[in-house]
Amino acid sequence: MKAIIGKKLEMTQVFKDDGTVVPVTLVQTGPCTVLEIREHDSKKKVVVGFGTKKHTAKPQLCAWGVEKGFAFVCEFILPDGSEIKVGDTLNVTDFLPGDLVNAIGESKGKGFQGVVKRHGFHGSPKTHGHKDQLRMPGSIGAGGVQHVFKGTRMGGRMGGDRVTVKNLEIVNVNDKDGILAVKGAVPGCRGSFIQLIGTQGNVWQK
Repeated sequence: MKAIIGKKLEMTQVFKDDGTVVPVTLVQTGPCTVLEIREHDSKKKVVVGFGTKKHTAKPQLCAWGVEKGFAFVCEFILPDGSEIKVGDTLNVTDFLPGDLVNAIGESKGKGFQGVVKRHGFHGSPKTHGHKDQLRMPGSIGAGGVQHVFKGTRMGGRMGGDRVTVKNLEIVNVNDKDGILAVKGAVPGCRGSFIQLIGTQGNVWQK
């Protein structure tokens, strides 16, 4: 079973034995504590906490039986046949180089953006009366319906969404510092929380 919560550090690169350069994202994973085991819709779910938090509601502290709260808490679906109990910890040692994981995080928030940045519109021609229309969305369709259709690509809030990147390879495992080097980019900014869930064999699925 391979699932863990971590904090995104930065991107860097590592060199393989043959000299190939591999871009990786470093994820600081600490010991994650199993807080609860729930059962819903014939599925077992496990609640896992990571990090520390100064202020936590007293009902949560009493329910978890801890003195300090957790900075990030999430829930995983536990596969059949898994033996795990409240109080167990999940460590980076559960992962091996070559494992494939799904990385779940919150994408960077970019605020209100126009159609060129948000949807990739190429803009209008830069000549013949288009000086004020270079990055405008243009026509959105016929006017007879007198309303805007749902799903029309327009300007709006961009980023800040839950994003899953699948089948990323674990390149290196640092047992001493609890750092995983994941091939490629994972969603979120530096310091954001990342969920890494194994995709091979009897592993946890979100």
